[in-house]
Amino acid sequence: MASNASAVPQAYQAYTSAAVPDWLNKGDNAWQMTSATLVGLQSVPGLVILYGSIVKKKWAVNSAFMALYAFAAVVICWVVWAYKMSFGEKLLPFWGKAGPALGQHFLIGQAALPATVHHFHNGTVETAMATPYYPMASMVWFQCVFAAITLILLAGSLLGRMNIRAWMMFVPLWLTFSYTVGAFSLWGGGFLFHWGVIDYSGGYVIHLSSGIAGITAAYWVGPRTKIDRERFPPNNVLLMLAGAGLLWMGWAGFNGGDPYSANIDSSIAVLNTNICAATSLLVWTWLDVIFFNKPSVIGAVQGMITGLVCITPGAGLVQGWAAIIMGILSGSVPWFTMMIVHKKWWLLQSIDDTLGVFHTHAVAGYLGGILTGIFAEPVLCSLFLPVTNSRGGVYGGVGGVQVLKQIVGGGFIIGWNIVVTSIICVLISLVIPLRMPEEELLIGDDAVHGEEAYALWGDGEKYDNTKHGATSDDPTPPHKASSGATQVV
Repeated sequence: MASNASAVPQAYQAYTSAAVPDWLNKGDNAWQMTSATLVGLQSVPGLVILYGSIVKKKWAVNSAFMALYAFAAVVICWVVWAYKMSFGEKLLPFWGKAGPALGQHFLIGQAALPATVHHFHNGTVETAMATPYYPMASMVWFQCVFAAITLILLAGSLLGRMNIRAWMMFVPLWLTFSYTVGAFSLWGGGFLFHWGVIDYSGGYVIHLSSGIAGITAAYWVGPRTKIDRERFPPNNVLLMLAGAGLLWMGWAGFNGGDPYSANIDSSIAVLNTNICAATSLLVWTWLDVIFFNKPSVIGAVQGMITGLVCITPGAGLVQGWAAIIMGILSGSVPWFTMMIVHKKWWLLQSIDDTLGVFHTHAVAGYLGGILTGIFAEPVLCSLFLPVTNSRGGVYGGVGGVQVLKQIVGGGFIIGWNIVVTSIICVLISLVIPLRMPEEELLIGDDAVHGEEAYALWGDGEKYDNTKHGATSDDPTPPHKASSGATQVV
C-alpha cells in the first residue's frame, strides 16, 4: 500500500501547497472549469456568431451585440447578488437570499449548495448537502455561464426590433426575478428540487423558461416591420453553421458538467447528448425532404438544437436507446409545431418570435422533461438524484408519479415566466419604448449602432440602387425568395 501511495504523482496529492486543501479533487475541478468554458464558448462566440449570421444583413450587428451585452451584464449581476438567490440559503420555497459572491473567504472554500440537504418525511437525512470537491469559485462561474446563455437564448425571440436600451434594462430584471426562481426551485434546493422534479441540466431552468419568456416578451415588444417578417434571409449561412457547431460541441460542458464531478454520469450525459442531437437533426432534415422536397440547412440547425434541448433534462439519466427515441421525437414534434401548427394557429401567427425560440426551446424543453419522467433509468437516477428510488414511468413503481411531477414542474416554470416577464416588460415600457422607432427599424444596424456588418459596395460608400443593384435588404429583390423547407420563422 505504501509503495502504491508513493507512486501517485505529487501533483495529484492533497496538501502539496496551501492552494491544495484535502477536499480538493483536481480532476473534478479541472473538468468543472473546462465545462464552464465550453458553455461560455456556446454564447461567446457561439450564439454571437449564430445570431449575427442567421438574421437579415441589416440586423447582423444588433443581433450579435444583444448576445454579447447580455453575457457581460449577467456576469456582473450574478456575482453581485443573483448567484446566492439561485444557490444560496433559502429565503422562500422558490428563492434564495440575495448576496454577493465576491469575497475570497467565500470563493476559496469548498463548494456547497446549502439548501440541498434532503430529508425523509420523518426528518432524518435522505441525501446530504451537495458539496462538490472544488472551490466555490468554480461553482459560481459554472452556474454563471448557464444564466448568461438563458438570456441570450431568450433574445432570439426579440431580434430585429427590440429597443437596445430596453434590452439593457430587461437583462438584469429578468435574471433577478425569473431565472433565479427557476434555478433555486429546481437546482438550488427549492420546493421542486425536494419534491423530486428532474431537471438534469436545464431543460426547464434554461430552455423552457427562455422559450416561454421569449414569446411572452415578443408579444409585448411587438413585431418586426412587415418587410422583415415577409423576407428575413440569413446573411451568412456558412458562418451560421460555425456558430451552430460551437453550440453543439459546447454542449459537452453544458450536460457533462452538471453532475458537478468528472464521473460516470458525466460520460453518459455527453454520449447521450450527441446521440439525441444527431438523431434529431436527421429526423428534421428528412421531414423537410419528405414534405418540401428539399433539405434546409437552417432546418438541420433547428433539428440539432431541439435534440440538444430535449436530452438536456435527462442527459445522464437515460439509456442510449432512450436517447434515440428522444431524438426522433425532438426532431418531429417541434418540427410539427413550427411548420404546421404555427402556420395555422392565429395566436402564434400574431406573435413575432423571430427565431422560433418557442418551438426549439420551450416545446423541446418541456417534451424532454416529460420524456425524462418516462425513461429515467433507476440505477442512473441513484447516481445523481437526491430522492431515492427515483425512476421513469417505463420502469414501474413510482415512475408514473414521476411523469406527473415533470408535468407540474414544467407548468410552474411556464406560469411564472408568463407573469413575471409580462410585468417586467410593462414596467420597462413606462420608462422607455420596448420597440425601436420606425426609422431605426427601416435602416437597421447603421441607425442603431452607427456600424454595419459588411461593406459590400466599398468602404464607406453610400448605397446607390442604380450602381449596386438589389441586396438582400431590398424589399423587391430580383431573385426568388427561398420557400418550402424550414426557414427562420
